[in-house]
Amino acid sequence: MSGSSQPVRIVTAAALFDGHDAAINLVRRLLVAQGAQVVHLGHNRSVAEIAKAAVEEDAGAVCVSSYQGGHMEFFTYLAESLRAMGAGHIKVFGGGGGVIMPGEAQALEAAGVEKIYTPDDGMLLGVEGMIADLLERVR
Repeated sequence: MSGSSQPVRIVTAAALFDGHDAAINLVRRLLVAQGAQVVHLGHNRSVAEIAKAAVEEDAGAVCVSSYQGGHMEFFTYLAESLRAMGAGHIKVFGGGGGVIMPGEAQALEAAGVEKIYTPDDGMLLGVEGMIADLLERVR
């Protein structure tokens, strides 16, 4: 979507077996306030559901919260699934508060996830700064 006058389109969701949706709902609202088009899938969403929606909606990114554990496998599989669908250009973003350790975030980013936001990012950038960073990476 680089150089495009079209708004950024982002699919948001909470990961499978995760009912914690307060954070992703806040992220969704802030993305919309910054002009992004958001397709929100809700909580307890599988990799297959998220990847399919991202491709069907011609999204530039997916943004997923994961507070239940299993994030290493979930985010790795999501990035791999998008690549296998010929949609490796769709960027994967995530967060999970203190559940995802900094070393795990680095490993996920090395595996093809664009960015995992950590509590350190929150302290350095604030929530609005993280939203600005995400949008800059997608545009």
